[in-house]
Amino acid sequence: MTQSKKILRALAGETLDTPPIWMMRQAGRYLPEYRATRSQAGDFLSLCYNSELAAEVTLQPIRRYGFDASILFADILLLPQALGADLWFVTGEGPRLSTIQTQEDFDKLKSASDIDEVLNPIYETVRILSRELPEETTLIGFAGAPWTVATYMVAGRGTPDQGPAHALKDSNPALFDQIIERLIEGTIDYLSRQIDAGAEVVKLFDSWAGSLKGADFDRYALEPAKKIIAALKARHPNVPVIAFPRGAGERYIGFGQATGADCVALDDGVTPVWAAEHVQKDGCVQGNLKSSHMVTGGQALIDETRKIVDAFGKGPHIFNLGHGITPDADPENVQLMIDTVRGK
Repeated sequence: MTQSKKILRALAGETLDTPPIWMMRQAGRYLPEYRATRSQAGDFLSLCYNSELAAEVTLQPIRRYGFDASILFADILLLPQALGADLWFVTGEGPRLSTIQTQEDFDKLKSASDIDEVLNPIYETVRILSRELPEETTLIGFAGAPWTVATYMVAGRGTPDQGPAHALKDSNPALFDQIIERLIEGTIDYLSRQIDAGAEVVKLFDSWAGSLKGADFDRYALEPAKKIIAALKARHPNVPVIAFPRGAGERYIGFGQATGADCVALDDGVTPVWAAEHVQKDGCVQGNLKSSHMVTGGQALIDETRKIVDAFGKGPHIFNLGHGITPDADPENVQLMIDTVRGK
């Protein structure tokens, strides 16, 4: 069955007549069934750590839309929590973390080998999904990339410009490098355990890579991805890895080859025509419809979807958004996108 799964074929470099489809944050607040299950769980973190309910919300968009892949429902900040950071979510504002700003703060963290006690419910969610997903549906696991996760650990929350992390890496690079290395080690083990539990593909989300410039991009976005992917390939040589250095712009060029990623996911800041010429020539790409089309719909959604499919039609491509779907999206627009991609 593995050989017939469309996403695995695209990740292996095959050009398909119709690209496979999935959607970042496809299990989320835009779906009424998700909102009902989340209210049953109580709060976001309780939902992440309830294996049965996390599997249920992961399955919901598959039942509704028949996507070609399902992505584990979890959060990139579960890893720092497993390393010992305090994590909580403020309604309407997002995550909050205890901060790492001094060597003393860092020394309180656990080693990367001690994360499983906290993360075992996540692995159980993967096991449930590997049993319950349709045979044709690929199961994707994921983690946040070290730079992006570090920005939250340093600031204690999301920030517009990742300023606190930039300040720490510039003022105390030795400490910042320790944070990055601990996250590299933890991410390797976390993703490896997801694969052991049944994930067929894993994705590395570097949501704030775009704030890194020049040598900093190489040091904190490219090199950590390269180390993580090399370690995963050593342990699981047949499992593809998707890398998403969001906001990379020109630095998307060569990123797949430099890191060993099997696919590079693209945000909507680059055009598909440009990306087909400069990025897809090296292998599979994923993306890159603007998430706003899931809100506005209409002919503009149809036209833009067709442009993307046409631009990437001569090489391996996984259709996706350029960022996660937003809570105000219309579920009917998702169906319209799928129908357009599949030529219905």
